[in-house]
Amino acid sequence: MKSATVMKHADLIVSGGRVLTLDEKGSRFEDGAVAVTGDRIAAVGTRTEIESNFKASEIIDARNCIVMPGLVNCHTHAAMTCFRGIADDLKLDDWLNNFIFPAEARNVDRELAYWGSLLACAEMIRSGTTAFCDMYIYEDETAKAAKQAGMRCLVGEVLFDFPSPNCKTPEEGLSYTAMLAEKWAADSLVSIAVEPHALYTCSTDLLKEAKKVADRYRLPIAVHFLEARFECDLSHSEAAFLQEIGFLNERLIAFHCVYMTDRDIRLFAETGAKIVHNPESNMKLASGIAPVPDMLRAGVTVGLGTDGCASNNNLDLFQEMDTAAKIHKVHRLDPTTMAAETVVRMATCEGARVLGMGDVTGSLEPGKKADIILIDLRKPHLTPLYSEYSHLVYAVKGDDVKTSIINGRVVMKDRKILTLDEEEAMDRVERIAVRVRKSLGMDR
Repeated sequence: MKSATVMKHADLIVSGGRVLTLDEKGSRFEDGAVAVTGDRIAAVGTRTEIESNFKASEIIDARNCIVMPGLVNCHTHAAMTCFRGIADDLKLDDWLNNFIFPAEARNVDRELAYWGSLLACAEMIRSGTTAFCDMYIYEDETAKAAKQAGMRCLVGEVLFDFPSPNCKTPEEGLSYTAMLAEKWAADSLVSIAVEPHALYTCSTDLLKEAKKVADRYRLPIAVHFLEARFECDLSHSEAAFLQEIGFLNERLIAFHCVYMTDRDIRLFAETGAKIVHNPESNMKLASGIAPVPDMLRAGVTVGLGTDGCASNNNLDLFQEMDTAAKIHKVHRLDPTTMAAETVVRMATCEGARVLGMGDVTGSLEPGKKADIILIDLRKPHLTPLYSEYSHLVYAVKGDDVKTSIINGRVVMKDRKILTLDEEEAMDRVERIAVRVRKSLGMDR
């Protein structure tokens, strides 16, 4: 007599959707399911396989949905939701020095950092992002907001040679970073990075001290690098300088990298340093087009980021994917470059690798954290479907995300966010915007 199958327990099963795992083999299941136990994925397979082997406390019906890993936004300034649209149509140096830095000096405090970040988390959850990398001021508040929202994050206090609203000296900034490293060391969602702003705002001494802190706590280093043409005129604007000061290794995350040379790209590939592509911010500030196809061809790991709301002006990574795919096609006059699957991987598994989270998230595989999103396909603009990857890059919008699961917890179900009060976050940021307008003379 054949023995009955022993059913395993799962806390959650996402069942009946088109499952894209984004694993190395590109495995997919047309009528698939994902079993979740605790904060991790227990199994991925066909719906029949999963439901024959697992009994769950909760089942989410994923019929007419794409089920995939949550998106990884590799470069944000989350609290800058409070500055969305205050200074548009300007060059980077003018935008920073004459508008953004003054606005920050007059307005950024713990309140702005927390509520601006919480609003950013709401926007990201709604558009499918489950993990993000952030650089800004009062980053402990951003960490608290991400924790409240249930989002996975890598955050770091921005380091300057000059005073910020939080840290009056570089030494204070480094001490604050060390505090973050110790405070959040054992957290399941919040990770810390050391984040000098850029080579043109940080002295060599500060960069070297930042490296010491990163080494002490085994943290990533994240920095803006070669975003605008004026940086090319600096005496130390090449990857060789980063190598000279010890930055160039697998823990480096370099944002933008628009003006990298072939030699720069080769050094990044040889050392395992990572890059974040931010096409919409680079377009809006007219910074240029990063040579991403060359980076990928050389074997550099490249993720995708939106940058902050003051230079994009949204945090929708699906929109960023669409732009990333198209801008290189027209720039190279080659419709085959930056294929849809390549771009989806930049926003998921490759993005996770950029943040040092490749073993944690970015794909749907047993043992990884359960960071999962469901895309509602029952929409006119998503009908019919021939290729999931094509849809995700060229047709899906952020508000097509139906349900988001992070660390095994359902944070949004049927478009309702369950972890934070969106109305309160919007009201708080509206109040903050009143004083921002007043401080900039915009209320006249």
